[in-house]
Amino acid sequence: MVIKDWTKVSPALSQPVLNCIDKQGFKTMTPIQAAVIPLILTCKDVVAEAVTGSGKTLAFVVPLLEMLMKKAKDSPLRKDYIYAVIISPTRELATQIVKVIELFLAEPELKHLTISLLVGGRPIEMDAESMMKGAQITVCTPGRFQDLLEERKHLNLSARLRDLEFLVLDEADRLLDLGFSATLTTILQYLPRQRRTGLFSATQTKELQDLVRAGLRNPVLISVKEKSSISTPVALENFYIIVQPQDKLLVLLNFIRNRKVTKGLFFLPTCACVDYWADVLPGFLPDMKIYAIHGKMKQKRNKILEKFRAAENTILLCTDLLARGLDIPSVEWVLQWEPPTSPSALVHRAGRSARGGCAGASLLPLLPTEDSYVPFIKNNQKVELKDYKSSNDVIKITDKLRDKVLSILHDQQVKDRAVFDKGQRAFVSHMRAYSKHECNLLLQLKELPLGHIATSYGLIKLPLMPEIKDEHKKQFVGPKEAIDFNSIPYKDKQKEQSRLQKLEEYKKTGMWPSKKKKKMSQSKPWEQTKQNKLEKQDKRKKRKELKKKLNEEGKKGKKRKTVTQEELDELAADVALIKKLKKRKITAEQFDQAFDMDK
Repeated sequence: MVIKDWTKVSPALSQPVLNCIDKQGFKTMTPIQAAVIPLILTCKDVVAEAVTGSGKTLAFVVPLLEMLMKKAKDSPLRKDYIYAVIISPTRELATQIVKVIELFLAEPELKHLTISLLVGGRPIEMDAESMMKGAQITVCTPGRFQDLLEERKHLNLSARLRDLEFLVLDEADRLLDLGFSATLTTILQYLPRQRRTGLFSATQTKELQDLVRAGLRNPVLISVKEKSSISTPVALENFYIIVQPQDKLLVLLNFIRNRKVTKGLFFLPTCACVDYWADVLPGFLPDMKIYAIHGKMKQKRNKILEKFRAAENTILLCTDLLARGLDIPSVEWVLQWEPPTSPSALVHRAGRSARGGCAGASLLPLLPTEDSYVPFIKNNQKVELKDYKSSNDVIKITDKLRDKVLSILHDQQVKDRAVFDKGQRAFVSHMRAYSKHECNLLLQLKELPLGHIATSYGLIKLPLMPEIKDEHKKQFVGPKEAIDFNSIPYKDKQKEQSRLQKLEEYKKTGMWPSKKKKKMSQSKPWEQTKQNKLEKQDKRKKRKELKKKLNEEGKKGKKRKTVTQEELDELAADVALIKKLKKRKITAEQFDQAFDMDK
């Protein structure tokens, strides 16, 4: 029987920690907390897998604080030492973890502990200065932590880690997905072996198992799922709806308006898509506050996230940057433009709703050619998608509504060239992202009706892409009246003035100024580019294998000709003659005579 009462944990939790837990309203432990906390407190390494929204953060924060309090009783903690490190994949998640810990550190008995947040987006000197003030608990992103470990000018971080008690790898599968495998390996080399390690994740992968073998000692494996048949919370309903490609925006707009979504997340394929829809959607949803966030925003992200948390009647447009770990209260609906590039990301996207046992739902529009994704995701990720038609909620799309929405989108682009440019970039980046789907056997770019999709974007012209064929041009529905694209202005006066100057030069020379020095080459389809890349890799591999084979057989390639000392002396003499000639110490005749004699 699993104990869920905080006061009955063995070893017992301290009173300051229990007081803070009680103030936050957590009456009982979640299954992952009940399983993990006693193990860490008894000095075990732990690998914990649990569905998103199951309370993994408290599962490592509570034992972390208990370990540091116990150590402080034995001997005072040094202010300049680091005793606990929490590594998180994104700065947003790292910031969220810091806020959770700060609630505990507000307790009088825990105020002596210091905490530091180390993330990118600011000078490394600022982090070094922050750590000098105290960082007994360090919450960081892997890239910045590696930079500080390797940076010896301002602080010797590795020396401060010699008494490290606890390492936490939060959302470990995401850390590996983002390409931090080598970074984590480097970090582990700096850390003492005598430590406790907790690895927390929503999914298990082969790469994760490799990391476990490298960084943990005889770990206890914990897997907590609410039902063996699903990998998302029980209170979360996941829906899909089959839509025509040209009507995807209309369906989502209709859904948001008529269902009165008070707080929702809207996942889009790329950063460029977020920028474009953030500009055009407010015109269709005047009563809602539209926020936008993606990975290319460096300084603004935390401020935008805080505004969204505090707002009501709002939607946040985002990329998969926000798919992991973030706890945003009261998110009713998670909307998605299309399936994520990685199937596992669907679990994490949907998990931004139904947090902490609350009800929530997600909606995924699929094209008629994508309907096989439903059984695939059930088998691959144990996520059951229900047909939204079964809810008896009918979404009607009329020709009148379609024409009205297209007219507004076209008008926005004609009035401001910035919106026009963003629309073109959004479409191109979306198609590039689609071509890189992990499940590309089901989601194939060549199957997409690109003209209809461009129509759903409300574009006023098709981008110049090798993938766009004559059939796609016939599908595309653009403005009813002809448009002179060179006459579309920027609302920004400075940008417009610069554009007009370039346009004038273009009329004279037939080439944009910025492209004069560039060697223009014909663009190739992404699939062809990918094939060329694979062929190069194959050739490189064959060369390595041949070289290895020759070395094993004792055969070597052509040896470089060895230079004798006599030849080096002759070269030095020739150089000396040339220097004398340049300094006019000898005449040209003397140089020729001496040079011929040497030969």
